[in-house]
Amino acid sequence: MEATEDCSSALPSAARGGPVSHAVSRVARLHRYAAGRLLRGLGLHPGQELVMMRLWEDGPARQSDLIKLLGLDPSTVTKMLQRLEGAGHVRRRADPADRRAVLVEATESCALQEQVERAWAELEEQTLAGLDVAERQQLLGLLARVETNLCTESDDR
Repeated sequence: MEATEDCSSALPSAARGGPVSHAVSRVARLHRYAAGRLLRGLGLHPGQELVMMRLWEDGPARQSDLIKLLGLDPSTVTKMLQRLEGAGHVRRRADPADRRAVLVEATESCALQEQVERAWAELEEQTLAGLDVAERQQLLGLLARVETNLCTESDDR
């Protein structure tokens, strides 16, 4: 990806009615790309670290619960888990409480967890470079409000 191609902020005429939505879309894409660069060195694809974070934080979870929690297509999560399992980061087994359900758990992966934490700290600094503490807090608050708006909208459907 060329920087000039990726970082152009020109607003297409069709997006004139939604300049903030256009900016959010571009920032999300660039953020995912930056995360991908950092995660590639750990053998992860973007999104897989979010699965691991959930498992590290909450412990074993049903695959169906992970799908709901992440808000992703079941086939996407299944593929993620297959890759994570192949790399030895998770194991899947039948849930003893319901043999039809699949239980997913992180393997002993303290080193990976530390690497992911460092990658996310680096991503945070790269993302927020040039913003002071007050601006960072303001941005976080504004994004939380935007997220609430979008969650409310998605709940109505």
